[in-house]
Amino acid sequence: MLEARHLDCIRGNQTLFTGLNCAVSRGEILHVQGPNGCGKTTLLRILCGITLAESGLVLWRGKDIRSSRAEFYSELAYLGHSHGIKLELTPRENLRMSMVLSGTQNATGLARALDQVGLSGSEDIPCGSLSAGQRRRVALGRLYLTQATVWILDEPLSAIDQAGSAEFESLLCRHAGNGGITVLTGHQELSVSGQAITNLSLPA
Repeated sequence: MLEARHLDCIRGNQTLFTGLNCAVSRGEILHVQGPNGCGKTTLLRILCGITLAESGLVLWRGKDIRSSRAEFYSELAYLGHSHGIKLELTPRENLRMSMVLSGTQNATGLARALDQVGLSGSEDIPCGSLSAGQRRRVALGRLYLTQATVWILDEPLSAIDQAGSAEFESLLCRHAGNGGITVLTGHQELSVSGQAITNLSLPA
């Protein structure tokens, strides 16, 4: 279980949220919603341990992530607003580099990931020449290659078309069906067949 207990977050003179509690178990999806500026991205960064809350705890398997950081990060896949890709590299090269950094080698899986995110035919074009939607697809391609249990995704469907959104929802369904945990933000309504989605709405 990934759990947040009594999180308080203040940025400048603004209280984004206070006393926030949430918990996500295996096979569950938590959809964080709310207007721009309400703290959705900040909450995800706190859940990842990138940003510290003013008070409160984030627990993974019952342990404070600050004292079990290596264990938690070994099971975490994080996709932020930034695509996290090298524009001078091609989609194939970016995903291959991601696999090398995670200590995996899977040429068949790489080809399948490029196909599933709709990049077949564009896999050898430098990412700097691709559209915003195609670059986001490269970033999403990493999810097809990771073995991480916990996915924390900030606006994963940004610049993604309807077909790409449908494929992403199928991916979420498979991840949840395999016992994975997903926390994500987004303004789009999700339709994940056979999987319960819990909505967490942050106030304006």
